[in-house]
Amino acid sequence: MTIVSSSSPTASGALPDASASQLTVVRRDGASTAFDPTKIAVAVSKAFLAVEGAEAGTSHRVRDLVTDLTARVVTALTSRGDSRRSVQVEDIQDQVELALMRAGEHQVARAYVLYREERTKARTPVDAAGVTKAPVVTVRAADGSTAPLDVARLRLVIAEAAAGLDAVDPEQILDETLGSCYDGIAQHEVELALVMAARSYVETEPQYSQAAARLLLDQIRRETLGRVHGEPRQATQADMSTAYAEYFPRYISTGIEAGLLDPELATFDLGRLAAAIRPERDLDFAFLGLQTLYDRYLLHIDKIRFELPQAFYLRVAMGMALKEDDRETRALEFYELLSSFRFMSSTPTLFNSGTTRPQLSSCFLTTVDDDLSGIFAGIRNNALLAKYSGGLGNDWTPVRGIGAKIRGTNGESQGVVPFLKIANDTAVAVNQGGKRKGAVCAYLETWHMDIEEFLDLRKNTGDERRRTHDMNTANWVPDLFLQRVEAGGDWTLFSPDEVPDLHDLYGAAFATAYENYEAAADRGEIRVFRRVKAVDLWRRMLTVLFETGHPWITFKDACNLRSPQQHDGVVHSSNLCTEITLNTTVDETAVCNLGSVNLVAHLTETGLDAELLRDTVKTAVRMLDNVIDVNFYTTPESERANQRHRPVGLGLMGFADALFALRIPYSSDAAVEFADVSMEAISYHAIEASTDLAAERGTYQTYDGSLWSQGVLPIDSLELLRTARNGDVQLDTGRTLDWEALRAKVLKDGMRNSNVLAIAPTATISNICGVSQSIEPTYSNLFVKSNMSGEFTVANPYLVADLKARGLWDQVMVSDLKYHDGVLARIERIPADLRELYATAFEIEPLWLIKAASRRQKWIDQAQSLNLYMSAPSGKALDELYRSAWRYGLKTTYYLRSQSATHVEKSTLKGTDGRLNAVPVAPAAAPAAAPAPVPAPVAAVPATPPPAVPVVPMDDTLLPAPALCKIDDPDCEACQ
Repeated sequence: MTIVSSSSPTASGALPDASASQLTVVRRDGASTAFDPTKIAVAVSKAFLAVEGAEAGTSHRVRDLVTDLTARVVTALTSRGDSRRSVQVEDIQDQVELALMRAGEHQVARAYVLYREERTKARTPVDAAGVTKAPVVTVRAADGSTAPLDVARLRLVIAEAAAGLDAVDPEQILDETLGSCYDGIAQHEVELALVMAARSYVETEPQYSQAAARLLLDQIRRETLGRVHGEPRQATQADMSTAYAEYFPRYISTGIEAGLLDPELATFDLGRLAAAIRPERDLDFAFLGLQTLYDRYLLHIDKIRFELPQAFYLRVAMGMALKEDDRETRALEFYELLSSFRFMSSTPTLFNSGTTRPQLSSCFLTTVDDDLSGIFAGIRNNALLAKYSGGLGNDWTPVRGIGAKIRGTNGESQGVVPFLKIANDTAVAVNQGGKRKGAVCAYLETWHMDIEEFLDLRKNTGDERRRTHDMNTANWVPDLFLQRVEAGGDWTLFSPDEVPDLHDLYGAAFATAYENYEAAADRGEIRVFRRVKAVDLWRRMLTVLFETGHPWITFKDACNLRSPQQHDGVVHSSNLCTEITLNTTVDETAVCNLGSVNLVAHLTETGLDAELLRDTVKTAVRMLDNVIDVNFYTTPESERANQRHRPVGLGLMGFADALFALRIPYSSDAAVEFADVSMEAISYHAIEASTDLAAERGTYQTYDGSLWSQGVLPIDSLELLRTARNGDVQLDTGRTLDWEALRAKVLKDGMRNSNVLAIAPTATISNICGVSQSIEPTYSNLFVKSNMSGEFTVANPYLVADLKARGLWDQVMVSDLKYHDGVLARIERIPADLRELYATAFEIEPLWLIKAASRRQKWIDQAQSLNLYMSAPSGKALDELYRSAWRYGLKTTYYLRSQSATHVEKSTLKGTDGRLNAVPVAPAAAPAAAPAPVPAPVAAVPATPPPAVPVVPMDDTLLPAPALCKIDDPDCEACQ
């Protein structure tokens, strides 16, 4: 009953999948052979014969079952994507065993397992005394030389990986690794086997994620040190306490010689910097974080990395300290923040700081002019800005609508959509150096003549020439439109060439001008216009949003009425991720420079560590301000805007983790209060840091006349919104810090930055830091996370610790979590308090997300990337949700998420993460003591849902799930 037997008759019936012919089988001796599905049929047939006797060979039931099981095995082996074109013999046998179990043929599966064990023993050599001899395994190096497998070194590396991780069993990892090794195995395959051995246990014990990361470090050290030193080198973690100091200057010279690093880095005191490196911080990564860092951030020459993790952070810090007076001291200050995960710069800064092309800014906002030269200049600028990893927000409202007159040709305009198609294709063509797709979001105001065609851009039906499947889109919605929706009134669409001032107006001035234009249209003074029912257009906006995930809903008036820069222009759009709200003109491309505070790194037993947070924020704002001066600008419009206004966007991540640590359910008033007090503290210290910089370096050029210069802080600007809406808002104005003293300081010293706060998605940098994304609720407590580095099993370590403490963490619980997609509600043996604390995104009433976001928004001078989740959406529910967002004073919203984004593999207890299948999971470790609960900084209050808003007539039927991106889409700039 061996999988490679070819002597027995095969089962009848067609064997599936032509793609199976493309597979090769790696035998135990390392040799490869063609994949032959008939051998699977033979093996399964023999298993039935062994259990049911000779009559099984003539049984139609058995023969049909053999054919079906063979088809399942082949399908499983050929459905893994192009990255998997070969399979191990053991892997094939695992799939056969799995297919038998799924089919309920447990006795046959048992016979198959026993036979495999017998064959394994038969292959294991013994000496004359009957003692098992270790098989001889040689390892093949990259240069072709061979050497015996160094088991002693494997033990040492695994022991280092398990150090301090009480739930990790080093012998278990070693046994799994040795079981995957064969004679002639390549060195890199040994390293992969180590990592995969640890990864396979992550779903049963989260600590194995950290162990896997440390094992991956061994591979990174060999690759990196070998490249820098020009000869094969290996180093353990203990070696790195001295190896980093020798390596770092060589690393700098290697990068400069390759044309990758700025030669100015060589002028630093490299000895001083190298001596300050903290090698032990390499051990702080979880596997997803380090694999992401390796795949996308660490510098390489011809795909061979030469940058170690701590050198990466120090390089980024040096790049941001280039223009400091005491560069080494500041670089080490910045390095401390990054390497400790207290703060993380955005992806473009991490990619490019210290390099020969330091494009460090995250977001660019442009306004497209209404003529051919302006339109194509805008598209050209998109390409230049995207080339170095910038995310783009384009304001297309000025472009005239379909049917508008073109004076130069005496023809009629085809509207904005054909040009959006070109912008879409440009974003795909410029793929940001191969690191990620170009990413752009087009914004259009709700009164634009082309708004209805704009809503259809992401549909999968219709004229492909008028579809933009790769471009994000967003509605730029004025207050007057929603007021017409609630009043059941009409709404008039115009072409902007006939109403040129509407785009630059907001609040009462917009309403007056708009109504005047409606009257002019009625008098026949406007050529192109169309009148619709406001509620019908709103209904269509929400329906298309749900069907396609676009256009997002953003609020023009809230963005402008609370903007500190009202004296120097207008906010015409947000950015790719809806958190940036800066003024744009044809001559100025707004630029924002982002980074995020890790809330979890600032928690104590009583809540936030105020002094540590202040220290972090002060340094972070200085780092972000430095970006403006060292930045490489690809367009003059972006340089002009950044130098004049100097905006930055400090945000946060790890909010959900902080709630877990503080024992606060997301669906509670206590969570809303924590959102309030945590954002207040970040806002206070960020404004304080910017005014300190102004005292040191001077105010930004357009400071005079700003809200800052009038003593109007973000918390004060709430009243501007309340007044403009005649009190029709639900705003909280509570505060806990001494804002009067800070206001006086701002009036005295000014501000270095026009804007200082914005909450970005942080999907990738939060992965690096090993914390939850931005302000997001937990999507699932056990799931497979996909990004450009592969697929990774992620278990909620806080939940696992709690279940261990209560004696509930076992293999059955893992299976239950998989079956229920990481949702606890239907697992009855989990106590109610844990089900409430660890409720996932779709279990949380979305109005709680709105309410918490509203509390944050009062402290933020820009906006926040706010995803909304609905488990049972209907037209009525969507209407209530988005008008609640408007009435609670939010400036923008982001993706609308429905369920079915990602699901955990339910059918097997094998590890499923990664680009290769992992080895079987281990039995659950013995329960360990959970960390002591951290008291909440605010009193727990019984959960009461936020008040609802009046509902206009909408369809109350459930809507189908939309075709949205995954919860962590590798192709979405926002998720990187």
